[in-house]
Amino acid sequence: MMSTQPGSLMLSEITEIPRVLSELSSSFASNIKAQQLLHDRKFNSIMLLARGTSDNAAHFFKYLIETKLGLPCGLVSPSAATMYSTRFQYENTLLIAISQSGQSSDLLAFAKAAQAGGGYLLSITNDPSSPLATTSDLHIPIGAGPELAVPATKSYVGQLFLSLLLTSAWAKTAPNSSEVVSASKKCLDDSDLYKTFASSIDIKRPIYVLGRGFSYPNAKEFALKLQETCLIPVQGMSSSDFLHGPIASLDRDSQVIFLAPHDLPKASFGEAPARVRAVTGRVFWIGSNDFADKGDLVLETPKCGSEVDSCISDAIAFQKVTHQIAISNNFNPDTPQGLSKVTITR
Repeated sequence: MMSTQPGSLMLSEITEIPRVLSELSSSFASNIKAQQLLHDRKFNSIMLLARGTSDNAAHFFKYLIETKLGLPCGLVSPSAATMYSTRFQYENTLLIAISQSGQSSDLLAFAKAAQAGGGYLLSITNDPSSPLATTSDLHIPIGAGPELAVPATKSYVGQLFLSLLLTSAWAKTAPNSSEVVSASKKCLDDSDLYKTFASSIDIKRPIYVLGRGFSYPNAKEFALKLQETCLIPVQGMSSSDFLHGPIASLDRDSQVIFLAPHDLPKASFGEAPARVRAVTGRVFWIGSNDFADKGDLVLETPKCGSEVDSCISDAIAFQKVTHQIAISNNFNPDTPQGLSKVTITR
């Protein structure tokens, strides 16, 4: 029988992630239609449709498409279809809809409007029988199995991994699937390291989570996870955007966590860490310790094949930190107050 301890569902689902990634790798290897989609259809642009956690995964996908394929890629506004009577012109456009449940009516409305405008709809969901999946021209299941805890964990990492598998196939390169799976398994170890890092974060003080490049979507997702599970406001953004104004809000009590995956280019964060230290006294790091200075606190994650690969496995690390922070502050991250598993937006 599954434990009823607070957070047991979330933790159990995090531990399933290596299995999910391994099965995704195997199933995608035989999905020729998805692998050949860009070659067969010759789209001029790609647009991404998502909300919430899936929107953070879509940002990661966007970086991959732009850097690996060089194609124009954007994030759509679902309300353009639900709040306004917009006639879309989506000829030669691939619309990729990403959703854990596949049930949000605003995503479905936009997807149908884009199809009516000549677009091709590819969906990625955790429910092949969902309205979004059955409406699509092509659907790829995440295959994470039932996700019962409100915070999305295994489905989010599955979305990141599918993004890598798809762009690798379209770019005709081989993904480091086995290394990602191996690193994800290693991220499940060393629970004391997560407890130590989490115990240094005080949820009564301001928290900022910063990323850059491929770690920017994870920064947004980590902030969202802390908001969901600990019921606190948390800022998640690019370190570059942080320097364009929000840094002025820092004070001595502020806690700034940088997500620095292994193999991140050395100059990625620029002057941001030094400017943070000048105000707060130290910086928190998750990922590599290459950027750390004396007095900083580092949660070092397993090395993976590349910056992109590391971002996928690093997601497990910040999910475990989130879980630990929540339960140590007497919250139940499985069922946060005021939230449900499926959010229907219109």
